[in-house]
Amino acid sequence: MSWAGALYPPVFTPFSLAVLFWSYFTTRSLNPCSEVIPGMSYKCMELNLSGIPPGLPLSTESLDLSFNPLKILTSNYFSSVLALRFLDLTRCNIQNIEDKAFAGLCNLSVLILTANPLHFLGQKAFHDLTSLRRLVAVETNRSSLEDLPIGHLTALQELNLSNNHIHSLKLPEYFSQLHSLQFLSLQSNMISAIFVGDFETLSSRNLSLVLSRNEIQSIEHGAFAGVYLQQLTLRGSFKNSALMQAGLHNLSGLQVTSLVLGEYRNIEKLETFNKDLLNGLCHIHLQEITLIHFSTIDDTNQLSDCLNDIPTVRLVSTYVHQMSLFPENASVRHLEFKTCKFREVPAMQLSSLKELRVLRITQSPRHLTSFEEKFTDLRHLETLDLSENSLKASICWTCLSEGVPNLKHLNLSFNSVIILPAECGVSKLEYLDVQHTKLFNTGAAPSFLCLEKLIYLDMSHTNTKIVIDNVFHGLYSLRVLKMAGNSFEGNQLGDIFKKLTKLQILDLSSCKLQHILASSLAHLHDLHLLNVSQNKLVELHPEVYAHLHALTVLDFHSNQLNALTDQNLENLPRSLKSLDLSQNLFDCSCDHLNFLRWAKKHKGLLQHHENMVCHSPMDLKNVPLMDSDLSCSVSMTTVAVAVGTTLVLALFGILVYKYYFHLYYMMVLLSRDRLATEKDTVYDAFVIYSSEDQEWVTRELEETLEAGVPRFRLCLYYRDFIPGVSIITNIIKEGFQSSRKVIAVVSTHFLESRWCNFELEVAQSWQLLDSKASLVLIVLEGVDKSVVQKKLGLFRYLRRNTYLVWRDRELNRHMFLRQLRSALLEGKTWTEEELKSMLTN
Repeated sequence: MSWAGALYPPVFTPFSLAVLFWSYFTTRSLNPCSEVIPGMSYKCMELNLSGIPPGLPLSTESLDLSFNPLKILTSNYFSSVLALRFLDLTRCNIQNIEDKAFAGLCNLSVLILTANPLHFLGQKAFHDLTSLRRLVAVETNRSSLEDLPIGHLTALQELNLSNNHIHSLKLPEYFSQLHSLQFLSLQSNMISAIFVGDFETLSSRNLSLVLSRNEIQSIEHGAFAGVYLQQLTLRGSFKNSALMQAGLHNLSGLQVTSLVLGEYRNIEKLETFNKDLLNGLCHIHLQEITLIHFSTIDDTNQLSDCLNDIPTVRLVSTYVHQMSLFPENASVRHLEFKTCKFREVPAMQLSSLKELRVLRITQSPRHLTSFEEKFTDLRHLETLDLSENSLKASICWTCLSEGVPNLKHLNLSFNSVIILPAECGVSKLEYLDVQHTKLFNTGAAPSFLCLEKLIYLDMSHTNTKIVIDNVFHGLYSLRVLKMAGNSFEGNQLGDIFKKLTKLQILDLSSCKLQHILASSLAHLHDLHLLNVSQNKLVELHPEVYAHLHALTVLDFHSNQLNALTDQNLENLPRSLKSLDLSQNLFDCSCDHLNFLRWAKKHKGLLQHHENMVCHSPMDLKNVPLMDSDLSCSVSMTTVAVAVGTTLVLALFGILVYKYYFHLYYMMVLLSRDRLATEKDTVYDAFVIYSSEDQEWVTRELEETLEAGVPRFRLCLYYRDFIPGVSIITNIIKEGFQSSRKVIAVVSTHFLESRWCNFELEVAQSWQLLDSKASLVLIVLEGVDKSVVQKKLGLFRYLRRNTYLVWRDRELNRHMFLRQLRSALLEGKTWTEEELKSMLTN
């Protein structure tokens, strides 16, 4: 767009770059490491360090030194940070680790050595690491388990040796001392044969063993006899069907709780899948089996009869679309189909599994749409999960009562349309989840009659409008009710909860409520938590909450409250321990002096008090309520100044209204540093892309990065932009200001889109004014490189930018994802909760 370019004159580029580089080197020289948690956690990634940086406090517990050229770890290398519990040395080009390199680190729990070309490892290299629980040595040039001096690490729980050159699975003698070992990964090594005696030194019976992506040619018969494992993972481990069939047959005698078999997406080695392929499972003591990414399975009739004797069977990401009858004597108790291709729920075929307790058919939104068949005589079924599909169905309570009389958990969330008729339901049902599924006519008729044992009901965001008072009749045992995102007749909460006397948690957030009747909550004497946030309530009426003697948490944020009156303050529940009044329209004038004083005195009770800001009067607008001046003497001079200021602001407002877009964009750019400090970083990256590339973004970025390890959070316009807010405001505030980085998915559609070009120009302008901002440029296949070079210009060569080319080949995708994750990890900080969770694991 031509007007966007006018806001960014070319003459500004040299000056911006000079300021950026000066700020970069000044910051680095003064403080080489980022302080994540003061005095405890520091991130020193990619600072070209050759040793431990000076100035780190002795109390440092977490240290990230990844991507620094350390090369050699000498004795007592970490003597200045002996309190360490977490140490990341990823890609530090470490070639030698000498004896006692980690001396004194008696509290170290996690050590990460990923991607270091280790040539020498002293026999006492890991001396003093008596508390080490997790050792990650992925891609460290290891060729044997014998040369790992870890026998004395008796507290070790996880050992990850993936992507090395290990040829033999024979466990050395020191494994007899690793009694606490729970996880051993030898994924992507060079193990081709497994022999009798390889596991004779294994002392742990809680071990999960990962042998995926090894080209296993043979398993000697009896090699696993008498071996106890918690889990065995064999994905992509056999070159063809014949080797897999023979390998599974020779697992005879293995006792394992869970077995994971399968392949990987786009890496399919098995040419066929026949009924005899899994017959070897009959000779394994097995509680659970997971079959994942077998694209050649389209009918359950292809599955071996051996599966009928396994209590838990899971089929994940297969092409199953037909269900054959299971034998009447099958022992399957837990059956799960995830991301399969059923068009309708195969209730009749599943009814032959008389021992079935749990049934899950989930995450098939492109296929599963119908639920018309009836279950028959499944008397043991207690859990039915049909979530995250596209069901359009009417639930027959009577049919469920007859077919699954002992059903306790029913999950129909994230589907299309569900009709809950006004008839008696399953009498033993305790848990019902229909959130994010449109409920047809539920608010106009009692749809939960006879569900007298229901304890939990989540009907959030179901497009329900409550128009009658008896909609919840029959729910006499209900303790948790979530109704967020629905609405009520006249935007008023009436007496619909009169019969729910055992209710303990009630969520009414985002329901457009403007008024709550005094009698609405009068019978909820056991209520502990009440959420009425994000509504349009203007008062916190004392009579509404007078009978809530057990209330401990009240969430009232994002309403239109201007203050609490003296009567409100006097009648707040005495049991209240947490009150959230943030993001309301507070009046900080002298008319509410008592409330302002009360708020400052009870800061410990008020949650998110930093987000309690004054809305009026104008001279205090946006001032934190806790910082407002309580002096209420007003002089004539102040009045005159206020009137004059109002007139000036009115004139200014007219000008701003007329030139809003240009001024807004200019002011956002020029005030970037100040805004960045006021806005918390919510996302790891804001993704800009053409809507034509939505499927690629969902598959290659959203599903991979947000569900992977480490987990990243992306800002995607279709999901994270605020409805009702202008596009430019969403792009700037919810996109750039809330994200550490910007990912630009450059395709032919992207280059042709006016909005995409505008977003890219904003990103480039933003980068010049923010010393920390960086772009990750992903160029898809088929894009004219000369057009891309002309469009990006100098920006593709800036040091803090990442320029990636995506190609639809497995090796290229693997390298692409590694580079993308590395770019997103740069500058990422961890919350204290995330860090503690990481240290625990």
